Amino acid sequence: MEEMFDVLNEWGEFTGEIASREECHNKGLWHRAIYAFIINKSGEVLLQKRSKTKKLWPDMWDVPTGGHVLAGEFGREALIRETKEELGIDVLDNEIKYLVGSTSVNEKGDIINKHFNECYVITKDIDISTIKLQEEEVSEIKYFSKEEVLRRIDNNYDGMTDKTGPWNFLKKILEKM
Repeated sequence: MEEMFDVLNEWGEFTGEIASREECHNKGLWHRAIYAFIINKSGEVLLQKRSKTKKLWPDMWDVPTGGHVLAGEFGREALIRETKEELGIDVLDNEIKYLVGSTSVNEKGDIINKHFNECYVITKDIDISTIKLQEEEVSEIKYFSKEEVLRRIDNNYDGMTDKTGPWNFLKKILEKM
């Protein structure tokens, strides 16, 4: 079944229209997305490696969980759903902290992503050896030290997606830790 999204205007207001993922990406329609950083109690950051078959940023390290907000869905609901779908991890509401909202525009090939993003932090210790990944989305997950993540960000996002907004938010989080 095709995913359907609420269409927003350039100010983030709901237009009352609903469009498919394909239509949003082909026409460059504004829609909502979420992502979250997962940080354990030791300060390590969980990242996911995107599947080699992904259209955008294949085989690159990315935020551990993220995706689109479905029509009629709240961001927190989307975050809990996406984390379960992609990583098989159940997240409780008290483990989630809303951090910041932002916009992003990404054009890669024939895909035009215009997002109103919600960024979250999930504080949770996860035994990654027990995780069952959604293989068409994620090929690997791994904990990285604060120093390794900061080094990669400072080294032109070494091996990571070029989603500069999320990485800059993560850098701010890690610098405050």
